[in-house]
Formats: sequence, C-alpha cells, structure tokens
Amino acid sequence: MTIDDPARPDSTEAPPHTPTSPSATAPRRPGAWRALRPLLLRLHFTAGLLTAPFLLVAALSGLLYALSFQAEKVVYAHELEVPVGDAVLPLERQVGIAREANPDGTVTAVWPAAEPGATTRVLMADPDAPEGTSLAVFVDPYTGDVRGQLPSYGSSGALPLRTWIDGLHRDLHLGEPGRIYSELAASWLWVLVLGGLVLWFARRRTKRRALLLPEGGPKSRRRTLSWHGSVGLWAALGLLLLSATGLTWSRYAGENIGTLQDALGGATPTLSAGAAPGAGSEHAGHGPGHQPGADAAPATADIGVDRAVAAARAAGLDSASIAVTLPAEGSGYVVKETDKQFPVELDSVALDPADGTVLDRLRFSDYPLLAQLTRIGIDAHTGVFLGLFNQLALAALALALALMILWGYRMWWLRRPRRPVGRGAWRKVPVTLLLPLAAATALVGWFVPLLGLSLLALLAAELVLALAARARTKRETPAP
Repeated sequence: MTIDDPARPDSTEAPPHTPTSPSATAPRRPGAWRALRPLLLRLHFTAGLLTAPFLLVAALSGLLYALSFQAEKVVYAHELEVPVGDAVLPLERQVGIAREANPDGTVTAVWPAAEPGATTRVLMADPDAPEGTSLAVFVDPYTGDVRGQLPSYGSSGALPLRTWIDGLHRDLHLGEPGRIYSELAASWLWVLVLGGLVLWFARRRTKRRALLLPEGGPKSRRRTLSWHGSVGLWAALGLLLLSATGLTWSRYAGENIGTLQDALGGATPTLSAGAAPGAGSEHAGHGPGHQPGADAAPATADIGVDRAVAAARAAGLDSASIAVTLPAEGSGYVVKETDKQFPVELDSVALDPADGTVLDRLRFSDYPLLAQLTRIGIDAHTGVFLGLFNQLALAALALALALMILWGYRMWWLRRPRRPVGRGAWRKVPVTLLLPLAAATALVGWFVPLLGLSLLALLAAELVLALAARARTKRETPAP
C-alpha cells in the first residue's frame, strides 16, 4: 500500500487541470501540515513498500478463508447433510453409536443437529487426531448411520479444509515463528490505512466526486493513484476492524491488549462451576490435552445427555445451535449456545449430572460491554457473525487490499525516482511537533511491539542510506 507524491505529475501524463474558480481550489495547507506531509508520505511509502508482501499474503489467504465456509459445505456434504427423516433418535443413542464406531476415542462433547437435514457431531479426544483437534463422528440423527469421521477444530467446528486455510492465514503452517508474519501485517495495516486516509483527504482535486470514485483517463500513475485512494477510502473501516481484531489474539500485542482489557473490566466471564474440557474455546480446539470426558467420569448418577439438554432448554437456552460438554471429574454438564450470528445467542449453563439442577448460568447480556465487542469483533473477523454476508464482506475486503497493494507497487514502478520520496523529511518538522510525535510513536511501539521494532529497523536503514548518500556525494564533489 503505497501512495507516492500526488502533487507531482509523472512524465507520461499532462499536467493536472488548473481550477478556474475559487470554490474548486483546495484550501491552503497550514504550516504544520506542510512540514508533516513529507514525513507522513515517506512513512506511508517506505512502510507500504516493505510490508506489502506480508499484507498481500494475509489478504490472499484471508480471501481463501472467507470462501472456505461455502467450500466446506460442498466438500464435506456427505458428512454434514442427510435426508430428513420422520423421527430423531435420542442423543444418548447417537453417542453410543459413535462410541461403537470409534471405541478408542473418549467422548467429550455432543453437538446436536441444529436444523433438519443436518448430522449430529459427537466429539472425541482421540490419540490419532491431529494436535489441537477433536475427532468428530458424524451421526445421522434419523437412522443412526455413521456418515464419517473428521478432525474438528475449535468452537467453530472447522473441518480439515478450513483448518488448513486458517493455519495458512495465521502462521503459514510454520508454528509459533510463523505468527510473526501475521502480527506484523496486522500491526502495520492500521498505520497504513490511517496515513493513507490523511494523505487522500488532503490531496488537491478539482472534482468532489474524485474523493469517492476513481477517475478515468489514460493509463498512468495518476489514474492508478485514483483507484488506490478511492478503493482504500471505501475499505478503510473494514480494514481497521480487521487490523484491530487480528491484533487481539496476536502473540505480543495480544498480551498487552488482554492486560488492558482486564484492567478496564472487560474480561470475558466464565461459569463458576468450571466447564469440562472438550466444548471448545475462543481460539483453540479440542486437543490431546483435553482427554477427560464422559468415559473418564466417576461412576455416579448421571441424568444423560437428553435430560441435560431438556434441563438447559428449561433454563432458557432456546437456540437451535448448542454444544453439550459431558461431565468430567469435579464438574457437571455444560450446555452452551453456539449461534454467533445476529442476534447473538451465546448463553450457557452448568448442570449437576445427578439431577440436572442448574449450578451456574451465564448470559451473553451479562458480559461487560468490552467483552461483548471483543467477542463480536473476533467472530466478524472469522466470518461467523453475520453468516454469508460476513463472509462476502471479508472476501471483498481481502480483494480490495490485494488490489491496493498491486496499485501501490505500480505507482512506485511508474515513478522510480532517483531520490526516494521524502528522505530526510523529519528534519523539516518543527521540534515542537517532532518531540510529541516521537513520544506518541514510542508509546504505540511499546504497546504493539512488532510495529515498534520494525519501525526502528526502518529508521536504522534510513540512517545507513543517508550516510551512504552523503559519502557518495563527497566522493563525487571535485576538490577545490
């Protein structure tokens, strides 16, 4: 994402039209802006040029992820869909069928069919399942036929296709070191977007519509800039939200955000009864460490899955989409609503396995406002908040970001100046502006560590290049 100097026409196009009326002329920039603009332009240009590859990978993998929801329905149609029958088998019977199909697994949770024609998922901790996943046994709720067995990841129940694409987007399948790429992209995205907006709004233009809509004309740098800026303006809000929500579960900035959220009283509450492992979490699946389940529970009175669901319904959980975590030692049944589409239904209850008494209840409306916004933001980022509309919006944002990056590189290629744009611009900024700006930058760089470290690397590179240019100038200057 690079916006070069918009005031300088390139050699392939005619000079811009000079306005003939005062109303068409942009207001004169104040002195502070004239000093800051080259610095902002230099930052936007250099940071965009160097971080664009990371952003491009994130955009393209994000585009694949947004499309994976619908692809999953096609690829795994046999496991997910069945003909609608006359009567649904009891959940206890469906769980028993899943145990018979995979006797080596330990049942941890059950996801009843959420709609007619859908299968029931019986989740198991299985030694053969990939790390961080549960083995999902898909059972026809009408006939009891086992439709298949697949690894299932996280509270969203992502299947292998979506899980693989999610891993590509998150860490390039490189594990913890690979997360640096995605955090670096999220750390710089909001900076580039805000800087681009300031430059775009401050640009002189003869037509008001050129602010919102790209201009035509010959294929030149000016036309490319128009498309880059206009599309960026329309996509700005969505990109800022993606950057903010992406940072919430990043490795380094995410820790600082979590600490700040807790300090502001925005931590996500939990059931005091203690949820048994296996129901899924905000950012993790049912891994091998989540072994305890119903089969590992002590031999005490147990009302069974069907009565637990009935008790949860009586307690107010009326969503069609629920997940039932089976009791483990020291905890009871945990029944959670899992409908993250609007209106959000994420209430949960903990039940005594002996008689179905409600041990604890947690409503989504009881979440602190900041926790609610965080939950909705994460679900919007992962494409589940508004269903298909959410996924299409994510695909459009990913495509817009990829195009802006390509347009940015095209502008750089069309110009290719001998002297890089805005080098040394910081020296022209008054010290009364430079010091507060440096202090604010240091604070942001501390809170978003990869942004701060990469910015220091850019400044070091700038210094080296400046010293090299000065030495070259001295060599080329003839002696008196």
